[in-house]
Amino acid sequence: MCTLKLGRYFAFVFICFAIIHSIVLGSYFDIHPTLGCVLSNYVAVQYSTYFFYPILIGFLPIIIASSFSILAYHNARHIIRRQLPIVRRKLDKQITAMILIRVIAFVCLSLPYNAYRIYAVNFPTPRGMPMAYAISRLLQTIFLSIYIINYMVSCYIFIIFSSRFRRQVKFVLVKKCWQRWKYWCCHTNNRVEPFNIEARNSQIESDENI
Repeated sequence: MCTLKLGRYFAFVFICFAIIHSIVLGSYFDIHPTLGCVLSNYVAVQYSTYFFYPILIGFLPIIIASSFSILAYHNARHIIRRQLPIVRRKLDKQITAMILIRVIAFVCLSLPYNAYRIYAVNFPTPRGMPMAYAISRLLQTIFLSIYIINYMVSCYIFIIFSSRFRRQVKFVLVKKCWQRWKYWCCHTNNRVEPFNIEARNSQIESDENI
């Protein structure tokens, strides 16, 4: 039942939903003279407080990721108990460990920003209080940076916690990329250019005329 065509269909549906949802929710933001860009509609504030931040981009992705990681762990243990090749079992253990670590990192990096956004939507800090407003902007920047790190830290987490993944990365970088780049550079530097006989003869004739 789970095919590549079905996966593309669901991906297309989710992308369309995300675009439409962002446009609709963004239309309820308004520029307030003292608070800045905030939600001005009461329904939008309630929706963001009780569904969007805590569920849609908060606990729902965490629950889905955790559920699939637990299923992967259970599946890996079931495969390990079966009579399968050692290489297959090691690969399954590696993938399962990487998934569990990635989910833990996802939870730790996502929760602070979601919690802060729920607080900021319900209790916005006015610009008339410069110190409190600056602190709130600083906290938002820090939590947003941590949240963005979630999308770029996967490779580094796998390198740190998976020795097999480190060996694979080293093999690709050293044996494949570095050797190919080294061969290309050496081949370019050692290229022999043809000797221009006509230019050399003209230079000799000009020297003789002098």
